[in-house]
Amino acid sequence: MTGDEILEEFRAAGALLEGHFILSSGLRSPVFLQKMRIFEDPVRTGRVCGALGALIRESFGPADIVVSPAIGGIIPGYETARALGCLAMFVEREDGEFQLRRSFEIPAGARVVMVEDIVTTGLSSRECIAAIRRYPGELVGAACIVDRSGGKADIGVPLVSLLKLDVPAYPADQLPPELAAIPAIKPGSRALA
Repeated sequence: MTGDEILEEFRAAGALLEGHFILSSGLRSPVFLQKMRIFEDPVRTGRVCGALGALIRESFGPADIVVSPAIGGIIPGYETARALGCLAMFVEREDGEFQLRRSFEIPAGARVVMVEDIVTTGLSSRECIAAIRRYPGELVGAACIVDRSGGKADIGVPLVSLLKLDVPAYPADQLPPELAAIPAIKPGSRALA
């Protein structure tokens, strides 16, 4: 799938929102990608994650394990692993730090790819990668559906994406006047208790 086709999937699902949004990073943006509108449709999710699996195979070769950050990365990680014919695992927070739990293990020699839904600053990706690196498997790279940083996020390993967007994001105290005039909403899940 091309980047334009991925963007059209978001539009068709009603997942491309405009307004004033508080991102999980704390930054503010006039655009929000409500990925769960993509993931509520198994057929659409299969199409998008199948394309991500093909990109991973082309970029990094075969994979044995896909690891994703909970909660937003679980569905795309699982579906991408299905497309790759490999295992799917996820990290979740324990004592404020991402950990593999639930008896998940990454054995020596396993080729691992970290899969994210959307990368903005790369914080969740970097935290997930740190958890993966505690195991003896080989981390071959990372992939995401949308790279909102336009390729600027440094996550410490090669990152491929189906769509690169350079969407502006601002600290709360540096908003342009047109964005400051709109009430902010926080549609993401990071701060949920």
